[in-house]
Amino acid sequence: MTDTIFALATAPGRAALAVVRVSGPEAARVLRGIAGGAPTPRRASLRRLRTPEGKPIDKGLVLWFPGPNSYTGEDCAEFHLHGGIAVVDSLISALQDLGLRLAEPGEFTRRAFEHGQLDLVQAEAVADLIDAETAAQAMQAVRQLESTAMTDWREGLIEALANFEVAVDFPDEDLQSDTVEHARSSLRRLLRTIQDAIGDAERGRRIREGFRIALIGAPNAGKSSLLNGLLGRDAAIVTATPGTTRDVIEAPLIIAGYRVLVADTAGVRETTDEIEAEGVRRAEAWARDADLRVWVLDASASNGSWRRARVEMLPGDLCVLNKQDLPAGSDAAAVRAEAEAAGMSILSVAVAAGGADAVRAWLESRVIEALSASETPAATRQRHRDGLVEAAGLIDSALHQTEPELAVEDLRLAVRALGRIVGIVDPEAVLDRVFASFCIGK
Repeated sequence: MTDTIFALATAPGRAALAVVRVSGPEAARVLRGIAGGAPTPRRASLRRLRTPEGKPIDKGLVLWFPGPNSYTGEDCAEFHLHGGIAVVDSLISALQDLGLRLAEPGEFTRRAFEHGQLDLVQAEAVADLIDAETAAQAMQAVRQLESTAMTDWREGLIEALANFEVAVDFPDEDLQSDTVEHARSSLRRLLRTIQDAIGDAERGRRIREGFRIALIGAPNAGKSSLLNGLLGRDAAIVTATPGTTRDVIEAPLIIAGYRVLVADTAGVRETTDEIEAEGVRRAEAWARDADLRVWVLDASASNGSWRRARVEMLPGDLCVLNKQDLPAGSDAAAVRAEAEAAGMSILSVAVAAGGADAVRAWLESRVIEALSASETPAATRQRHRDGLVEAAGLIDSALHQTEPELAVEDLRLAVRALGRIVGIVDPEAVLDRVFASFCIGK
C-alpha cells in the first residue's frame, strides 16, 4: 500500500456537487500541485484548483487529513467541487497525471481496516450503511459500526486463556486451583453472552436482508390481488384463469421502517403441466424458507382445493380467509379449524374490497414483534454466526476439560474463531471477498 489512490466518492453524472477523495503518501504533494498547498488539517479551505500545467479546473473546497488521524489511517485529502461531468473529468485527469491510480471497490475502507482504524465487522457495517434502504437497516449498521463487542469478547477470551496457561506453566496446586476457577467463571459469563448473540443473529440477518413473507394457496384464492393490494400497485397479473401465476414474483416493501420481501407464488395444486408443476415446486420451496407464510384461502369455495395447497404451516403464520364479500362455501369451516389447530392467526377479509389494508396492519405488528428490540444484534451475517457458533462450542468444551492443557488448546482455537470474525487472522481471500462488495470511493 505504498501507492496513492483516488476516487469519486459521490454518484457519477451531472450534479450540483462532487467529492473526490485521495489517500496515500503522495496526498500532500497532490494538494501542492492542484490546490497550492495543504490547508489547516480538518478545516475546509476555498481554493482555486488547477492542473499540473496551470490550467484552471474549478474553485472549490479542499480538506486535508494527515495520517493517522484520517479515515484510512493514511494522509488523505478531499476535493469538493462542482458536479459537472467536465469539471470532474478534468480533476481526475490531473490526478492521473500526478501518478495516482483509481481506487478499487472498497479500497479506502480496506486501508482503514489494515491500518487498524476499523475491525472487519465494523468495515462490513460501512458497506451495510451505504446499502441501507430503511431506517432500521441504517440504525443497525450505525450501531454495528460503533460497536466493539466482537473485539471485546476476543480480548476476554485471551485473558481467560492466559490464566489457564499460567496454571499449566506454574502447576502449584493452590495457584492452579485459584487461577483456573477465576478463568472458568469468566468463561461461563462470556459463553452466555455469545450464546445470546447467536440466538439473536437471525434477527440481524432479517433486518439486513429483509423479512421474507410468502403468499401461498390454491389457484384463484386471491394471492396476486393481495400482493397488489399490499404494494399499492399492479405487480402481479390478476385474471379469473387458474394458474396465471407460474413463477415466484418477489416485491420489496417497507413496513414499519423494515425491509420486507413479499413473494406471490404459483397456485399449489396437482397438475400435469410441466411448467406449472415447476412453479408449484418453487412456491413450496420459497414458503419453506420464508420467515412468515400467509396462507390465502377462498372462503367461498366448496371444492376442497385448499387441502393440496396447505404447505407446512407453523404457529404464528397467518391464514387469510379471502372473498368474504361472496357467499360462504363449505370449505371455510374446515379451513378455519385446520388453521386454529396449527396455531395460526386468522383474518377474514375481502381483498377486492380493500381487505389488503387489514392484512398489512397485521403484518406490521408481526414484523415489529419479530425485528424490534432495544439492543442491536451483534451478528448480522452468516459469517458472524458461524464464527460465534464455533467459538461457543470450543469454550463449552474448554469448560468441561479436567486438564488445563486440554482447555488451553480449545481456547486457542476459540480465539482464532473470534479473530476470523473481526479480521485478525482472516486469509487474504476472505478480505478480497468482503471488500469487493463495496462501491468505488469507499
